[in-house]
Amino acid sequence: MFSIKNHKVDINPWESAKKKLEIAAKEIDMDPNTLSYLNKTERSLVVSIPVIMDDGRLVNFEGFRCHHSTIRGPAKGGIRYSSDVTLDEIKALAFLMTMKNALLNLPLGGSKGGVRVDPHKVSKKELERITRRYTAEIINIIGPDIDIPAPDMGTDEQIMAWIFDTYSMQKGRPVPGVVTGKPTEIGGSVGRTGAVGTGMSYIVYEFCKRKDLDLKSMNIAIQGFGKVGKEIGKKLYDYGCNIIGVSDSKGGIYNPNGLEINDLIRFKNHENSVRDFDSNGGMKLNNEELIALECDMLCPCATENQLYSGNAESVNCRIILEGANSPTTSKADEIFESKDIIVIPDILANSGGVIISYFEYIQDIQSYFWDLDRINREMQHVLLDTFDVVYRVSKERNVSLRTAAYMIAGQRLAKAHELRGLFP
Repeated sequence: MFSIKNHKVDINPWESAKKKLEIAAKEIDMDPNTLSYLNKTERSLVVSIPVIMDDGRLVNFEGFRCHHSTIRGPAKGGIRYSSDVTLDEIKALAFLMTMKNALLNLPLGGSKGGVRVDPHKVSKKELERITRRYTAEIINIIGPDIDIPAPDMGTDEQIMAWIFDTYSMQKGRPVPGVVTGKPTEIGGSVGRTGAVGTGMSYIVYEFCKRKDLDLKSMNIAIQGFGKVGKEIGKKLYDYGCNIIGVSDSKGGIYNPNGLEINDLIRFKNHENSVRDFDSNGGMKLNNEELIALECDMLCPCATENQLYSGNAESVNCRIILEGANSPTTSKADEIFESKDIIVIPDILANSGGVIISYFEYIQDIQSYFWDLDRINREMQHVLLDTFDVVYRVSKERNVSLRTAAYMIAGQRLAKAHELRGLFP
């Protein structure tokens, strides 16, 4: 049963991301000049981050911040800390944020940032020094009216607090709107933790209702069991779904009778790998085997380009719910369409996080904060309105949900580009 090998080729994330817009551009007859404009980033900054480590050594880390587009408003996008961060990855993720914010009709552009560091291999004090120096290096291209960072893979609310403090000290006044995803004690919003999973649950519930599918009867596989994977796993488990397989970077676990997700989350939160979880008769498997599990829904919640031409044929599900950013390449999309596998795309499915970040940004500017009921109600409203438009365009134009989403985002960006024109 489990004999899939990983023959993954090197995939350029920036080129892969642009391909999805190019497909949609043909459907909406986008002006070639507009497409050319959107296929470039407005600015990309690469910085050196010299830091004195705890043992006295000086280490130069490399950092990035990229603005893909600000034609619809200030740039908005996360910061990731990973030893694998590259400029092309950051450009691709900034591009996705532009598309996501345009699809949601938020008055924001797209950006992304990162530092090439493994946050688990440095001390907390070293992490703070890295963060503060990185903030100082990019300080001229971030701010409430320019670019608003947020947490991403490898970063959290503590790192956002350090960015907020460093920026504010340089400006001589508190500027809480410079970042989102902060602790609530210093201007963060309730509902930010778990927002991606909550949003995904709204989308999949509505999708199943439209398709007359029984969500409670579904077998689910989750690839990637970090913040997003745990969130959607808990939501789907609470809905009554049967979570049969879960994996993380070190391996996975499979049990056709279902996994006890609450116990697995507690186990994972103690820095264990899911592969070591005692699942009452379950078996270990690797990530490629997890992807190939026969199931109703596969949730890729790890990193980009996990589903590609080399393994797409082995995917054996009916629905793919994308929790990660850009987990599926365009070639894989073609294969999934030929196999009648429906992909609920990342720029729709996992957009709960940026919606709550936008709400936090609004609350910071107004110095007036909402309760959790209002946060979730407003998020659900934005998500379901967006889903309705995407679903309708997909049906009317006979295109995939991803192409429909990019068509909508592309039209909004094209109109903004037309109205604003070019300076000078």
